[in-house]
Amino acid sequence: MAESNFVDYVKIYCRSGKGGRGSVHMHRAKYTPNGGPDGGDGGRGGHVILRGNRNYWTLLHLRYDRHAFATHGGNGSKNKSFGKDGEDKIIEVPCGTVAYNAETGEYLCDITEHGQEVVLLKGGRGGLGNWHFRTATRQAPRFAQPGEPMQELTVILELKMLADVGLVGFPNAGKSTLLSSVSAARPKIANYPFTTLEPNLGIVSHREGTSFVMADIPGIIEGASAGKGLGLRFLRHIERNSLLLFMVPGDTDDIRKEYEILLNEVGKFNPELLEKQRVLAVTKNDLLDDELQQMLSEDLPEDLPVIFISAVAQRGLTELKDILWKALNSESNKLQAITQQETIVHRNKDLSKLQQELEDMGEDEEIEFIDEEEIEDIEDIEELDDFEYEDDE
Repeated sequence: MAESNFVDYVKIYCRSGKGGRGSVHMHRAKYTPNGGPDGGDGGRGGHVILRGNRNYWTLLHLRYDRHAFATHGGNGSKNKSFGKDGEDKIIEVPCGTVAYNAETGEYLCDITEHGQEVVLLKGGRGGLGNWHFRTATRQAPRFAQPGEPMQELTVILELKMLADVGLVGFPNAGKSTLLSSVSAARPKIANYPFTTLEPNLGIVSHREGTSFVMADIPGIIEGASAGKGLGLRFLRHIERNSLLLFMVPGDTDDIRKEYEILLNEVGKFNPELLEKQRVLAVTKNDLLDDELQQMLSEDLPEDLPVIFISAVAQRGLTELKDILWKALNSESNKLQAITQQETIVHRNKDLSKLQQELEDMGEDEEIEFIDEEEIEDIEDIEELDDFEYEDDE
């Protein structure tokens, strides 16, 4: 991962702004004796907001910016002058980002659309000035409300890539080769396991100018749902895919068994993935003759479409794109996509695995916090003029 700028997991410290305090001030003007209270309200503290931005594709810009601070609200002043509202801190994230509480693992929000905004932390409300507390029997109140305190939270941002088709298979099953053959993507291809160390996206062109997005993730091995191999690190990237394309090499000993192992690992990671449409592609077709293909077809699963392909020899790729396009545009798939969008359920982070995930991502180091006492001392000195207790006596 040192050679790549792909970052899909960061931990940041967020802090909203505190509300400004209300002013305690009495009106002073020539020829206006006993002018009464005129202290203004404090301003609202700034919010911390997550905003979706389709121009970002990773969380790299947040890897070296671990603090997200909104500014505090201004204090009220005389003549019923309100304090200035604090500036909101907007965190731009790529579409498909999910936020979790780093301490409890609780799911917070999900950003899926460009321009979508979610208030992660609310700024404190400003305090009311003494002008609000005047009554017929209390005409000179000498008190005001303080502003509400700020909120603090350490957040884990996790990117789950958005794609139509997700490739699932063991290492060296031909996933990267297929992606490079049907799209303009150029993932790393080599003859050894775990060549792909990061997800890759490619736009697959189809008939009459249509297209769909295909995602390639690192290979899955048996026990990946328990953390073996690359483990849970990249399985989350297929959670948003509309269709899963399982790929098994044709020269393997038992195609059906490998498919069932892959399906089992996907189901253990997230049982909802078993409800997605699936297609099985038997790769490296150039190593099989027609008679052997016929023999293998008799033992393949019958509950999903099966196709023999060879990305190197360019065999069966057009038929594969036709099958994928037909499945993506089927009525059942459209209905399933609408249902999942309205009733999608996000699971909280498992605390027993959260610390290990942070270590794997290099996010387990402590975040240094800025000392609030020094900032508050400076603010108090600057705001002494707002508290005026002048009296004729």
